[in-house]
Amino acid sequence: MKLEKAQSLLLGALTFQTGNATSNAACSVDAFAAILGSSASVVSAVKVDQGGTYGEGTANLLYPTNPTNLPSLCAVTVKVASSPSSSYRFGVFLPETWNSRFLAVGNGGFGGGINWLDMGQGVRYGHTVVSTDTGHNATVGDNTWALNNPEAVKDWGYRAVHGTVELGKRIAEGYYGSEIKYSYYMGGSTGGRQGLKEAQISPESFDGMVIGAPAWWTSHMQPWTTKVATYNLPVDGPNRVPPSFFPLLEKEVLRQCDGVDGLEDGIITRPDLCNFDYTTLACSGDTAVTTTCLTPAQIQTVKNVHSPYIADGKFAFPGLELSSESQWSFLLSDSKPSTFGDGYIQNFVLNDPSWSWESYTDSLVWEADALDPGSCDADDHAALSSFRDRGGRIVMYHGVADALIPFGSAGLFYDKTAEALGGGDHAGLADWFRFFEVPGMQHVVGTAEDAPWYFAGANAAGALGTDVYSTPGFEDTRHDVLLAVMEWVEKGKPVDEIVATTWTKFNDHSSGVLRQRPLCPFPKKQTYDGKGDEKVPGSFYCK
Repeated sequence: MKLEKAQSLLLGALTFQTGNATSNAACSVDAFAAILGSSASVVSAVKVDQGGTYGEGTANLLYPTNPTNLPSLCAVTVKVASSPSSSYRFGVFLPETWNSRFLAVGNGGFGGGINWLDMGQGVRYGHTVVSTDTGHNATVGDNTWALNNPEAVKDWGYRAVHGTVELGKRIAEGYYGSEIKYSYYMGGSTGGRQGLKEAQISPESFDGMVIGAPAWWTSHMQPWTTKVATYNLPVDGPNRVPPSFFPLLEKEVLRQCDGVDGLEDGIITRPDLCNFDYTTLACSGDTAVTTTCLTPAQIQTVKNVHSPYIADGKFAFPGLELSSESQWSFLLSDSKPSTFGDGYIQNFVLNDPSWSWESYTDSLVWEADALDPGSCDADDHAALSSFRDRGGRIVMYHGVADALIPFGSAGLFYDKTAEALGGGDHAGLADWFRFFEVPGMQHVVGTAEDAPWYFAGANAAGALGTDVYSTPGFEDTRHDVLLAVMEWVEKGKPVDEIVATTWTKFNDHSSGVLRQRPLCPFPKKQTYDGKGDEKVPGSFYCK
């Protein structure tokens, strides 16, 4: 889709738009230095013409792909000293024509880098958009930067996002000479955690938030990441389920769980209704161990992966959901656990790079819980009352087939928020906080089941291309979660459903729409009407 056509469609969708502002200020280092004063250093200010591109390319280890076909804008990079031994950078996209809205976008994993790609999506709406590198330059699974570096851990945990939002707003209002009318946030995984944390410590930062598969409980999730891997280690152990068996497991889970929702369509919509029979995986009594069946010890491994993590007799973290098996290789296929878990224990908790997973004990999760290095956990659920009371709105979603952050994690966050603020009743959250389950969706983006997964959420546009935003061909509040949250905040219309889309090739919108279905706010469930075409949204309703 050409940029001009897409912008025209979006302007049609944004009928609640608050008036545009065009800056006559210079896009220069000196101009922004005058706005910020001594609070930060302006690294660069670059004018980007309509149709241009901007970013840092491969020098940015976390986000090496630059957005393209941008609207005319000013791109600014700022460096902030956060302590005598630490600093972070952030980027700002200031569109030539501004709609008086501000958007912050999040990051992924432990990596560090300004998320220019997601900023490129956000600026196409007409928003001023910001992102921070959280104080370091690293790939998604690299957390070695945290070793004996508590100030850098604080930056990653909360400080860089908070400072970026404060200074980014000052830049926007100084540049345009006009106040911000509405502020938004969008982030998934670590980005989801970042947004929830900011809302807890600074409830005035945002009016509306889009939160995807949040890694909100770092001190529990990362020890679980190591723990779940130990179920399938060592590689020569009798408990080891070879990664080559995972596709067979995925197929068997699909066979047993697909139709429990009343529709056999290759998508596991209601794993909560599936009473999975593990005995179907077993080798017969006189069969030698093969690659097509499992021994009792291997079956127990599969059960362990699906089960909640109970550490020292107490619940510590949810297990992986039925239907997540297509992504099990990420955490369960190597000869040692992922650096997401081991590296967190080594570099955040123990400050001991020689520590090895073989010495893992359940006490580590409680040690991490007590330390919460960098104050990363977004677990102050009661603190969201201030965000709620000032009119804030949240849409949170999580892919049911996620095997990096268990689907149950977001549900747990919603439960704990209901306990803290709603007397345990989820209905008490509906006026300001809604949680959407996404059947068949993997971690933040994508699907292995041809399930509808795309609704212009966090990190999603970049999965389709470098110049994609909104939902191609469906640029409206029904198909675009950010537009839906904006309408909820600005016009008071709650988000009662979001229509998700997938294409014949799931990450190629030019391949033609394959399926669309409504996603439903918890506790409502996506329900088939029993007669319609399963590929069109009108055949489903929220029940």
